[in-house]
Amino acid sequence: MKKLDGQIAIITGSGTGIGLAIAKKFLENGAKVLINDLNTQTFEYAKSILIEAGIDPQNFAVFFSDVSNETDVKNMFNECENKFGSATILVNNAGIIQEKKFLNISNKDWDRMMAIHLKGCFLGCQNALKPMLDRGEGIIINIASQLGQIGGFELAHYSAAKAGIIGLTKSLALEYSSRGIRINAIAPGPINTDMVLKNLTKEWRDKKSSELPLGRFGEPSDIASTALFLASDDSKIYVGQTLCPNSGDVML
Repeated sequence: MKKLDGQIAIITGSGTGIGLAIAKKFLENGAKVLINDLNTQTFEYAKSILIEAGIDPQNFAVFFSDVSNETDVKNMFNECENKFGSATILVNNAGIIQEKKFLNISNKDWDRMMAIHLKGCFLGCQNALKPMLDRGEGIIINIASQLGQIGGFELAHYSAAKAGIIGLTKSLALEYSSRGIRINAIAPGPINTDMVLKNLTKEWRDKKSSELPLGRFGEPSDIASTALFLASDDSKIYVGQTLCPNSGDVML
């Protein structure tokens, strides 16, 4: 028996980076996975990575949608239902990042950051919860950030959105844990992903690395292992928690 045999997962923003690493880990452990992304060009990359890893392509599907769009999110859940059945696990991972001085953040910048991170998480949870409550069980994992705990230099809108995800996670855990739904968050530290490498300057990355007790950024696979723990029975008494694989950036 594998840890996620019989489970069906939707993982948003899973065409690359942390999301793809979680998808791969879940598939290796017996789950069927709907891979979601806003960029269709990443789908062929994701497929190639999974097939090269020996994953049966019958066990995953890809679906294009914007997690901040209510209709897109509903369609994503319907696609999962049609392909595999009702989702038993949701990982709200989709995200963007932008390094910008606070006074230079535009209304458009702010609204897009909140839409992808916080509204996307809200819509995902709403669509996942009803069928999970009907079954009396389910797992939701929200990907936050250590910057939602400590703030980030020239990353105020990103940090605020991630702090909101942590607050939402705790609130939903209080509301639904007694009904069989386990809801937790992961707050990664700096991770070597394309999003970080392309959107944050080398100066920011070098400065951040020097501040970390471990002295280096983590890898997407480190977060995938944490997500597998939260998705499996190994974490059956974890509710409303924020796990922190962060190279020592935040110590709680």
